[in-house]
Amino acid sequence: MDAFRAMQLFVSVVHSGSLSAAGRQLGLSPASVSRQINALEDSLGARLLNRTSRKLTLTEPGEVYLNRAEQILHQVNEANTSVSELHRVPRGTLRVHSRILVGTMHVVPAMPEFLRRYPEIKVDLLLSNHDIDLVERNVDVDIRIGKLEDSSLIARKLASSERIVCASPDYLARAGRPKKPEDLREHNCLVNLASTPKDWPFQSASKSFLVQVKGTLSSNSADVLVQMALQGHGIVRVPRYAVRSELASKSLEAMFEAATLSPERVCAYYSKAKHLPAKTIDFVNFLQAAITGRGKTSSRRQGS
Repeated sequence: MDAFRAMQLFVSVVHSGSLSAAGRQLGLSPASVSRQINALEDSLGARLLNRTSRKLTLTEPGEVYLNRAEQILHQVNEANTSVSELHRVPRGTLRVHSRILVGTMHVVPAMPEFLRRYPEIKVDLLLSNHDIDLVERNVDVDIRIGKLEDSSLIARKLASSERIVCASPDYLARAGRPKKPEDLREHNCLVNLASTPKDWPFQSASKSFLVQVKGTLSSNSADVLVQMALQGHGIVRVPRYAVRSELASKSLEAMFEAATLSPERVCAYYSKAKHLPAKTIDFVNFLQAAITGRGKTSSRRQGS
């Protein structure tokens, strides 16, 4: 016997005043209602209703059970309503994980306006250069570059991440400017341990190829590598958006523009669950619009 279903049936019988009326409300025959009430009484070891052909009356145990059952059903209804509201209305705690550079460049600038627009959402923003398990870490959205092999997640593209190779004028004057990607083998290259292997990929008009590089410094922080490049310590490979101001000021110079890597995708990864909370969908939609808007603004500025 389903105890919760039986409780609901009992309350319905009392409120409607008869077995047949309760049956009509629930799509059950009077005989079925009677059997289930009998089974409930047997399981409790107490008679809940005095039944005659004309009316129903509550026994003393029945009055106690009705009072407690109504409280329980009310609490269950409140719980169901609260959960449904969480899915319909964006509120609660949203846990977002992002790679450090992507988070700094894309997520953090969008956060003040998101929090203003959704005052009932509290955001836990986690930045690291480690792969994480969204379920294990209780994370709602993971922002990262590149493809994630997990069929249980949805990938929403937020932006393109074009990688470029650059160095400071001081380094190039001292060590010489590489004329082609293969010349990087003879240079001090600064490697990103978090996302860039020591085989740097390139793509020309006719082929794709890898160049094995080496250098005196590797780091999991793109900021560290950019700072080292600015100080003339070597050549770095980073997303173009990470060094946009340095390229504009010519404190870093890009190389091999005719042999660059195809842009990688910056994606938001989140669960494929059927009933996602509104906070998750609204955040991903907002972030996608914010990044797209910044990209258009940047393009207009560059063209002006």
